[in-house]
Amino acid sequence: MGGSGNASEVVDAVLARLKIPEAEQQVVNKNGQSRIENQIQWARFYMFRAGYMDSSSRGVWTLTEKGRELDLATFDYSAAIRSVRAAVAAMHKEHPKQEVLEDDVSEQVLEESDYRLELLQTLKAISPAGFERLCQRLLREAGFQEVNVTGHSGDGGIDGNGVLAINPLVSFNVLFQSKRYEGAVTASQVRDFRGAMSGRTDKGIIITTGTFTSEAKKESRRDGVPPIELVDGEKLVQMFEKYDLGLVRRNTYSIDHKFFDDFRE
Repeated sequence: MGGSGNASEVVDAVLARLKIPEAEQQVVNKNGQSRIENQIQWARFYMFRAGYMDSSSRGVWTLTEKGRELDLATFDYSAAIRSVRAAVAAMHKEHPKQEVLEDDVSEQVLEESDYRLELLQTLKAISPAGFERLCQRLLREAGFQEVNVTGHSGDGGIDGNGVLAINPLVSFNVLFQSKRYEGAVTASQVRDFRGAMSGRTDKGIIITTGTFTSEAKKESRRDGVPPIELVDGEKLVQMFEKYDLGLVRRNTYSIDHKFFDDFRE
């Protein structure tokens, strides 16, 4: 991948290389997160702590110079995990109040903020009808006009429609489906939605609180058929952040203990 990739690209690459079946991609942890994606996030955490990977503020995962020089044929991943845990344990001993990794690894990804998990859980607790109206509000904030919810009309899986204006002269109709979901949306569900769209529009959006299997992503952009935009739980949270919906901004600080180390001697 040229030494870098965003989180979604890396996950898709891992799923493809390891040939993870779609059924396994649908399995979730107790907190509703995709189990396989959670495992990939944990692997990245260890690689980051061991100095093999880095990430930008925009969520792009990158290989460090140490990572690029890594010999995969001889790399001992278990040893790297033990080294990271030993370093974290030593840090905990020196700075007891600093958050550290426990031996009994939690299912929650460390990098993910508490408010993001809480927001997703809040969205999943909303009624299906309420989630449709929430998606309506979100699309309006994103610039859609004439957004209507039709989810209760038996419309073949289509929950609503709207108009997106590209410029004063060009606009097109968009149909959307909202899935208040715990697991992963599959390729067959994407195909079903496209079938419901047939003859009505050339653009569709599926919004879910869950995830999409790699096969669903491929199906969404398959050649020769109308493309379907996919909005998973992670992207959904990002949209709530971008439009300041249901979130209150607060400034806070954490202690940079490394800064003070030079002054302790």
